[in-house]
Amino acid sequence: MSDLTKNLKKVRTASRTLVDLSDDMIRKVLFDLADTLVAEGDSILAENQKDLDKMDENDPKYDRLKLMPERLEGIAADMRNVAKLEYPVGKVLEERTLENGLKLSKITVPLGVIGIIYEARPNVTFDVFSLCFKSGNACVLKGGSDAEFSNTKIVQLIQSVLKKHELDPNIIYLAPSDREAVKAILTAHDFIDVIIPRGSGKLIRFVRENARIPVIETGAGIVHTYFDETADLEMGKKVILNAKTRRPSVCNALDTLIIHQSRLSGLPELVAPLLEHKVELFADEKAFGQLKGNYDDSLLNQAQPEDFGKEFLSLRMSVKTVGSLDEAIEHITAYSSKHSEAILSENPDNIETFLRHVDAACVYANTSTAFTDGAQFGMGAEIGISTQKLHARGPMALKELTSYKWVVRGEGQIRPA
Repeated sequence: MSDLTKNLKKVRTASRTLVDLSDDMIRKVLFDLADTLVAEGDSILAENQKDLDKMDENDPKYDRLKLMPERLEGIAADMRNVAKLEYPVGKVLEERTLENGLKLSKITVPLGVIGIIYEARPNVTFDVFSLCFKSGNACVLKGGSDAEFSNTKIVQLIQSVLKKHELDPNIIYLAPSDREAVKAILTAHDFIDVIIPRGSGKLIRFVRENARIPVIETGAGIVHTYFDETADLEMGKKVILNAKTRRPSVCNALDTLIIHQSRLSGLPELVAPLLEHKVELFADEKAFGQLKGNYDDSLLNQAQPEDFGKEFLSLRMSVKTVGSLDEAIEHITAYSSKHSEAILSENPDNIETFLRHVDAACVYANTSTAFTDGAQFGMGAEIGISTQKLHARGPMALKELTSYKWVVRGEGQIRPA
């Protein structure tokens, strides 16, 4: 038995101890961990800097990898919020008594052991643990080599807090960062109940195609915002700026602005705020003609087919011109990753048509797609944004990390032949 398999077996064994923990104990541990995270901030940042030193600052993943004091404070705040949330395990979803006297109860239970495969986002390590721990799940983490120093330090810190409270540290396990570990985890059906990949479309496809364990996809975000013929220009400027530039490296960032052709004359003003952030535009023929001479030429390009349906993860954005709402919806249907899509409009019928017909985990009207986030949705934190339809969709938090079982109580009943 390999060392990896031995460790996975320890996680499976440790996971069974979680069902006996009280919510009070879980809260106490998470609050202690949040305080420890802040207190040990300098040592975490020192390890994070080792990872940053290995990466080109122009790499879109650099911002995701980077931890800062304010980000650590935010992570700690999210952890405290998770601690305060209602314990999701043991909830009675349904009860009934059959004619034969059997009493049935449908009760929420943890998924068990959750495997997370993710790239250069060390904050995910904290988020995953807090959500898994609060929902009674153990977790197996497979981070990328880009964040190896950061993740190792974070897991050591988590395990030290667990030991302090006399809990089994094996309820969290960080697998080696090499690629061979990925293959082993994806086929470890005896020890892991579900796999959740977080990262690029390439990573997610690899997991989907190679896993022998159920997968919940947290897909790449190819995000559109449609500015229709009635949309308010001032609102549009603010929303588009926020959706594109707040954090361009995250999955809810805007990738493609779709604009109704009747509003092309206002396009230069609509995207003018993006110039301050040096956003590079890839505009289709009609939009390019309107922007030429009205936007920084060094940041303006004629769009190629590959510029649509692309997750930029950087200060880049494509622009598509359409002649109708139907054409906008058709474009989104063709290129969307079913993550987050938005319409800016003053027409109630257009808004309702868009919200009804666009197939995505989160659909928005007159606001920024940057709100696709578990914390923003009042869920404490998230383990990812599910873009599939089975089990969970959208931000996945505590409730989405549970399943259920049927408990049947009888008094000696037997089933007739």
